[in-house]
Amino acid sequence: MRIAELELIRDLPLFHDIAPANFDKLTEAALLQRFPARVELIHEGALPDFLHVIVEGSVELYAQHAGRETTLDILGPLTTFILAAVIRDEPYLKSARTLSEARILMIPATALRDAFSRDPAFARAIVQELATRYRSIVRALKNEKQRTSCERLANWILKTDAQQGGSGHVSFNYDKRTLASLLGMTPENLSRSFSQLTKYGVRSTSRGLAIEDRDVLRSYARPTPLIDG
Repeated sequence: MRIAELELIRDLPLFHDIAPANFDKLTEAALLQRFPARVELIHEGALPDFLHVIVEGSVELYAQHAGRETTLDILGPLTTFILAAVIRDEPYLKSARTLSEARILMIPATALRDAFSRDPAFARAIVQELATRYRSIVRALKNEKQRTSCERLANWILKTDAQQGGSGHVSFNYDKRTLASLLGMTPENLSRSFSQLTKYGVRSTSRGLAIEDRDVLRSYARPTPLIDG
């Protein structure tokens, strides 16, 4: 692994305070691989062999039941998944696949659990990471249960616009079917929601969406840090 890549991983909050010797053991045993789009990386129900770190690209977390599939989250660099299953050595509760071409660092689960038991600073960082993920899940649950589908879409537009630089032009990084699943909608419901948002200052363009009146959209969406962070 290149020095620059090691430095990127080292700068992650999870690994920032781990003892150098323990970090070296983790990364010596790790694999850095490139995957094309739509490759399944982990499958729900399987026991974890690795902790995955996204170095480049994007990954979709999803679940299937009774012939139905739903998107649970979409992750980008430099995010880890799925830490809770690795620490507890219990089956994954969700699957993961690449949305785009991606480079993934895979740290053996046994090596990570060994470092967790030996390195107090690393153990504290893992607790912080798990607490952060728990709060993210609570926010996602509140978003799903306390907002209409159109309100969820409006807040997704505002959040994505901010992530993309706040220009008022939102580009889609994945297809609309995946977006609908992420927001807990059917594709048809998503299409209707886009139409409804035209009266709140959102317009479709050839490359995505344009926010023509951010104040009107925010007034409708009512973003809050207790849901949106």
